[in-house]
Amino acid sequence: MFRGRIAAIVGAVALLAAVFTGTATGTSAAADSRAQAAVGGWTCPGVAVPPGYVITMFDRNGCNGAGAWLQQPVRDGIWTCAGSPIVSGYVITMYDRNGCSGIGAWFHKLARDGIWTCAGSPVVSGYVITNYDRNGCSGIGAWFHQLVRNGIWTCPYSPIPAGYRSTTYDARGCSGLGAWLTVRA
Repeated sequence: MFRGRIAAIVGAVALLAAVFTGTATGTSAAADSRAQAAVGGWTCPGVAVPPGYVITMFDRNGCNGAGAWLQQPVRDGIWTCAGSPIVSGYVITMYDRNGCSGIGAWFHKLARDGIWTCAGSPVVSGYVITNYDRNGCSGIGAWFHQLVRNGIWTCPYSPIPAGYRSTTYDARGCSGLGAWLTVRA
């Protein structure tokens, strides 16, 4: 059940991201939007999000009723729409199912040691997952991220950075999901 829930959330985010970052075809309005997307701003569906940008607003009536997306540069502490790219170095820390005109919104923060992230958030290189809260992040689940170090207990699905390995298992760890002792290799 737990794996299915995570897989469903990750699949939904990936599907929305594919829709929002695809390439537009056809109309001159879409071509105008592609040019505008190079510097952010309002765009039509199918326009690629430039590197370092996120989608922050949705207008259902924009682009002749097809909907329009506002693309802005990422920054620490920004709300983004469901399906927005997650820029490298950032994690998702809050979820508002009613945000972004009702399609859902995610709060992006720069990764740091000791941060709770929502289920489906990336794990930034050098970090591991060390705890789980099934009720966190508005009920979708939350994971605690810490910088890897010798002797840290890690949860299932946590990456194990190069130079480390998992050893001893404790079934009670990670809020009952189980945990592995991670040590230097």
